[in-house]
Amino acid sequence: MSPFQAVDQDRLYERVARQVADLVARGDLKPGERLPAERELARMLGVSRPTVREAMIALEIAGLVEIRTGSGITVSEAPPSRVVAFDAGPSPHELIAARLLIEPEIAGLAAAAATPADIAGLRALIEALDASPDHRASQTVDRAFHVAIARACGNSVLIAIVEGLWDRMFSPLFELVSTRTGLPENRRMTLADHRAIVAALAARDGAAARAAMAAHLTHVQTIIVGPNEPSEEVA
Repeated sequence: MSPFQAVDQDRLYERVARQVADLVARGDLKPGERLPAERELARMLGVSRPTVREAMIALEIAGLVEIRTGSGITVSEAPPSRVVAFDAGPSPHELIAARLLIEPEIAGLAAAAATPADIAGLRALIEALDASPDHRASQTVDRAFHVAIARACGNSVLIAIVEGLWDRMFSPLFELVSTRTGLPENRRMTLADHRAIVAALAARDGAAARAAMAAHLTHVQTIIVGPNEPSEEVA
């Protein structure tokens, strides 16, 4: 009988990580032991593969497991005796899902409100993103681009919402998930998406701006979550 138990549908990666940590603490999972594959863990735990992926990275950050490409996930040879919390930041696929609900509407509003100076500033940020020397620098410029669209609406609440969402993306969990799934290597896609968004804003086409932003965030979601995977927990 499997030592894993299905977690409730409303629980996220911290609950999965805690269950694995408890198995290690009880000795059901021993140092050096290899965990089941991601797909099998998702089936046993009753959650989506993205949640398992996030939980494993949180466990890696805590020093409980080691993740090696091609070798799978193993319990660390010397895992810490006690881990109090696994809060490595918000769930990446929940963050992207939240942005998908909010940012297309903001882009639609910005299409009606953006000034020529706003459009020029956004185009300058696209060029800055293209010239960014590394992932950290490109993230900073990417954040500035999305905040600038909210700022073009002239609504301080919307600016704060977008800033808050982006600030939560600068977390250890999001950084590692992004790196493991190849998001930093997709800058060309991001540049093309950003150009499409700005073209719609410059044309004052609200519907096109909404569609362009939704397409951009869907691209990011597909990279983060993985192909043919749901973005929410499954029963």
